[in-house]
Amino acid sequence: MITFDVFKDMVMLSMEDICKDIFREFADSIKIKKEKVVVKNLVTIFNATLKLSHVKGFQAMSVRDLSHETGLSMGALYSYFKGKEELIDMIQNQGLRLTKKILHEQIEKEPGVRGKLQTAIRTHLYLSEVLHLWFYLSYMEAKNLSKDAQKNAMANELYTEKIFIDILDEGRDLGEFILDNSILTAAVIKAVLQDWYLKRWKYSRRHIAVDEYADYIIFVIENVILNRSETSEKYGDNKN
Repeated sequence: MITFDVFKDMVMLSMEDICKDIFREFADSIKIKKEKVVVKNLVTIFNATLKLSHVKGFQAMSVRDLSHETGLSMGALYSYFKGKEELIDMIQNQGLRLTKKILHEQIEKEPGVRGKLQTAIRTHLYLSEVLHLWFYLSYMEAKNLSKDAQKNAMANELYTEKIFIDILDEGRDLGEFILDNSILTAAVIKAVLQDWYLKRWKYSRRHIAVDEYADYIIFVIENVILNRSETSEKYGDNKN
């Protein structure tokens, strides 16, 4: 079982790889051609955009605000994107690529379906902790974005939910999971995971760490879809 601290170091390395991919995808519009410079500045630009969006909203954020936050001139910023619409596309692409890459890498390591479900839940939570501002932007700012950006945000959510649906269906077909509706079950799992990154203040105030939250959510979900005799976790004696 991977811990959050180990996961965090792994994802930070992966973010650079994702930015390299984005550099290649947007090579025609990015005017700077030195890959190392581009990757370094893209990480800076993305992080600054997410921070400003969290504080004042993406629509209210200006390129001048971004220039002040990154330390890059407005002319330098326009070397990386043509405008805010292209910038949000790049950010959404980065987040989705990273989510897909890490989720699939971790899930594919698990030989059993129960391990796949546990890993999918834990990895999703860890991703939302490492990429908290991106997850927050994708959910809270979606209604203020362009129609294309809204569609991308919706597609991202449905994509991750489909991962849970497929695992639940597999477990049911193997006779390991007992459930009537995998779509609704996946929707409930997704909602509980979203509560972590949308209401982090609540868990922070209660001194609940992401590892503890992951352990408990896995315990609760397994008690719904598995026979009780198959689960023996540390929360099993908690009657509250």
